[in-house]
Amino acid sequence: MQIDTISKNTEYAGDINPKTAWSILENYDESLLVDVRTKAELNYVGYADLSSLKKSFINIEQQFFPGGNLNENFVAELEEVIIENVPNKECHVIFLCRSGARSAWAASMMAQHGWINCYNIASGFEGDPDEFHHRAKINGWKYEGLPWIQQ
Repeated sequence: MQIDTISKNTEYAGDINPKTAWSILENYDESLLVDVRTKAELNYVGYADLSSLKKSFINIEQQFFPGGNLNENFVAELEEVIIENVPNKECHVIFLCRSGARSAWAASMMAQHGWINCYNIASGFEGDPDEFHHRAKINGWKYEGLPWIQQ
């Protein structure tokens, strides 16, 4: 499968759109979705539903709610979970956050630790804000109509 990147000018494998991320998850057995948002964001905004692919996402918070403190153990925690699921540094690891900023940083950190196929969903779960500052109206996982759950 050809993986089309929006931007390859990154430390990691590249930025991708949500539909490309879905295709990777669908076509590569050794592929994982890592959502770096806080538990509060997942609970109140929603999260990707990969059940039709017989997969689930991994959530390792990059920052903690409510203070926004960085998770100093982010890389170690994520490596431990990835290795449990797919003990291969060449597996496809796709990162997701609200808008694509935190997930880009996560993809960079993991690439610096030897993970080769790290991709960032550039528009994130909710996408960029429109002229009224509303999200999920221009781009993002939700806008693309990909499966998601809100509880």
